[in-house]
Amino acid sequence: MADNIPLTFMAVHAHPDDEVFGTGGTMARLSAEGVRTILVTATRGEAGDIVDPTLDEAARQEVAANLGKVREGELREAVAILGISELRFLDFRDSGMVGTEPNTNPESFYQANFDDAVKRLVKYIREFRPQVIATYNQWGGYGHPDHVQAHRVALIAFNAAGDKRFYPDLGLEPWQPSKLYYTALPISMFKMAAEKARSMGIDGPWSNPEMDFESMGDPDATVTTRYDAREYFDQKLKAFSVHKTQISPDSMWYKMPPEMLKEGMGYEYYHLAQGKSGVTDPENMGMEDDLFAGIR
Repeated sequence: MADNIPLTFMAVHAHPDDEVFGTGGTMARLSAEGVRTILVTATRGEAGDIVDPTLDEAARQEVAANLGKVREGELREAVAILGISELRFLDFRDSGMVGTEPNTNPESFYQANFDDAVKRLVKYIREFRPQVIATYNQWGGYGHPDHVQAHRVALIAFNAAGDKRFYPDLGLEPWQPSKLYYTALPISMFKMAAEKARSMGIDGPWSNPEMDFESMGDPDATVTTRYDAREYFDQKLKAFSVHKTQISPDSMWYKMPPEMLKEGMGYEYYHLAQGKSGVTDPENMGMEDDLFAGIR
């Protein structure tokens, strides 16, 4: 890279455990290939249920009283497993779901001063100079307020970071990333996996015959990039498992046959929202196979 700036990938997520689902394999593979990987997490997951079945009532109450600290610890374990280079927080509180008390907390990410939130992320973009940033789409993947806010903040910060008129008081040189991606789940892939799970008698949200795939996935035509991280699936699954307060051992994910899970979660999909697409690969379903395509 010019000026000896290393290839750098930044993922912007809302809570601990989000980093695994859409970008865990990506960051494990990129890290193994020598790309610097930066994880920015908006909150420490202070809201939400505790699902760890190994906790008795006393332990559960202790965890609940220190949930943000506990989930930060789980996140740091996952970061080490995935080989992520740097972890940073935006230092807001988990907003919970709409209509809940955490969602009205003035310290929550959803209620945060928007300019302040953008400035915090711009600081990290200028500090680490990523060429590629990934976050959620405008629906936050599934509508969680913190996911939606992460999308909004990342979208504005992506462009503001390169403009010297924004936040000169940070004392950092402007940096314009080259590509902005949104994590994606192709509807066709989601349907295929759901049908296979149904045929095998594996219970999950797909057990509902009226399940609305269109509202939970992305139209295939909008998916620009399929990244093959199957070789790093074991790392992804191990990182997934350390989020014990959020992912129960009897979760539907652990009920699936390993090969099926590897095929379904070993590929990670993206929509290129800003930037120039690289060369598409006919053998990769006509999509990019490299997030740095056109850069390296």
